[in-house]
Amino acid sequence: MTTRRSRNSSGDNPGTLKPRPPKLPEVNFSDQGAVRYLHLGTEWVQGSMLLDAPFDIELEYVQRMMVWLLFVEPDSLAKRHAMQLGLGAGSLTKFCRKKLRIKTTAIELNPQVVAACRLWFKLPADDTKLSVVLGDAAEVAAHEYWRGRVDALQVDLYDQEAAAPVLDSEAFYADCRRLLTEDGCMTVNLFGRASSYGQSLAKITAAFGAARVWAFRPTREGNTVVLALRQPQRPTRAALAERAQTVETRWGLPARKWLRVFKPID
Repeated sequence: MTTRRSRNSSGDNPGTLKPRPPKLPEVNFSDQGAVRYLHLGTEWVQGSMLLDAPFDIELEYVQRMMVWLLFVEPDSLAKRHAMQLGLGAGSLTKFCRKKLRIKTTAIELNPQVVAACRLWFKLPADDTKLSVVLGDAAEVAAHEYWRGRVDALQVDLYDQEAAAPVLDSEAFYADCRRLLTEDGCMTVNLFGRASSYGQSLAKITAAFGAARVWAFRPTREGNTVVLALRQPQRPTRAALAERAQTVETRWGLPARKWLRVFKPID
């Protein structure tokens, strides 16, 4: 079972006391063989890292969060910008910065998660292409500063109990859509014991439009990755197969396998 860090937001209410922010969970890790796992005070896995290959992506669903690579020209990556809402163990952030070598921004609410990623999960220090920002994902998604500036938005927002996506409204997904460049796309991890995939998919579809949404079949662990495009794209299977071969050859992701379990929703 795999999830990532959640986001919670609370606005100021004039004339009343500001509510105390929720207590953030303790962060710890465990090693099992060649893999290190991140936990937020529970048995639920929030992310992982291969000890001998810290910049590779170990978990299947996290690999699928990179499916946006099938919808962009590989030679255009140098000018693109990836953003993660939820840092987890830093797998996506590290992959985008170190493997793709593109501008990368990660938004994380819990400072302990950032510290853990730097201490235990080989997250690089910020530089001209990497920025890890302590902040609330809902506020970032709604802020005008980021609108139209993100080519690949990767959304993975869960709390320590892994019950359901913490941010999962049509309004939130509409804000995410406004972050994207004209040919940008969003990938979302949908997982949780109390969540409804159908309801979440309906909200994403309402915000983006059915012609712009693709989805994987669930992994064995129950993670379903959904992709939503700023503008509709319907490449042929031959074009997708060619792009998947390129992604697999250049970056070692199992992209050809994706095509067997990934399709438009309509």
